[in-house]
Amino acid sequence: MSNALYRDCARLFMVGFPGTRIDDDFAALMDDGIFGAILFKRNVGTAQETASLCRDIKSRARRPFILSVDQEGGRVARLRGAPFTALPPMRELGQRGDVALIERVGRLLAHELRAVGFDWDFAPVLDVDTNPTNPVIGDRSFSRDPDEVACMGVALARGLEAGGVASCGKHFPGHGDTTSDSHLTLPRLPHDMERLRRVELVPFRAFAQAGLASLMTAHVLFDALDPKVPATMSHRVLDGVLRRELGFDGVLVSDDLEMKAIADNYSVEEAAVQGTLAGVDLFLVCHRADLQRRCIEALVRAVESGRVPRARIDEAHRRLARLEARFAHGPEDRLATLGDAEHRALSEGLASGFNGKDPTEVMLASR
Repeated sequence: MSNALYRDCARLFMVGFPGTRIDDDFAALMDDGIFGAILFKRNVGTAQETASLCRDIKSRARRPFILSVDQEGGRVARLRGAPFTALPPMRELGQRGDVALIERVGRLLAHELRAVGFDWDFAPVLDVDTNPTNPVIGDRSFSRDPDEVACMGVALARGLEAGGVASCGKHFPGHGDTTSDSHLTLPRLPHDMERLRRVELVPFRAFAQAGLASLMTAHVLFDALDPKVPATMSHRVLDGVLRRELGFDGVLVSDDLEMKAIADNYSVEEAAVQGTLAGVDLFLVCHRADLQRRCIEALVRAVESGRVPRARIDEAHRRLARLEARFAHGPEDRLATLGDAEHRALSEGLASGFNGKDPTEVMLASR
């Protein structure tokens, strides 16, 4: 196992780590070449503490190192409390039908994320809210209308990227009509291709056509596309539909491989190998350092054996390099921009879009 090949394969991984400091396992993976890290509630504290951790990570990496987070608004927001703006669920924003307001939300999110050191936001949700019993999407979606989801999702993403933060539409090819949560089990959608093209795929087609930075896969079985493996592991879904039919050429990142939809049904290491073959450019492995290592090693062995062509690794590297060149920011001291004139203008512009109501009041009223 050559060191160069190990680094090349490690670059296809973004990891989570425990706590609010750089532990030994995370530091070793950084040294071995992983692309970046995702932070969760367990990693963040006050704005000052979060900014300090992000600066420490980027300084420790001594190279471009992407930091990501799930900051959607509503119930999915890792950064909470002043000075961060409390945003309502996307359903609440979608009901207003104000695309310009949603783009301002994206710009505000980008400003606050950049202030503490993040480069990439795993938002917006592009799932269409067609199933009121869906346990995981619900009010995270903009609308039950696929065209409205497309329009608003693209607007939020454009706002994020205009503010210097990469966007990531999720969860391809659509998690909105499932009756189960892929964190807990493996959902299945029985819809035919006509229905998928008319509903689920509409927002992703718009996102691809807009040339936005990245999309995230769904750990969902789509019977019409590939009834054997979830989208994350399916060449027919990712290469056939997303790359060839929809024309998306941005970074394709997996949802967390440790979610039970994968971990309870497949070898996580095999999921990384099959996902690479299917077209995934970057894998999230968010909790266990031993699994993070095993996934990298499995991909190395697959390249060494010829099962995964070296060209597929190089293709992923090219896409990751484009995202990195545009959105990777070094260790910065931007915390003071929270509350500065630009931040106040963004917040006030957002508040005016709520007819003078504070966004926090709107969020609380919508619960």
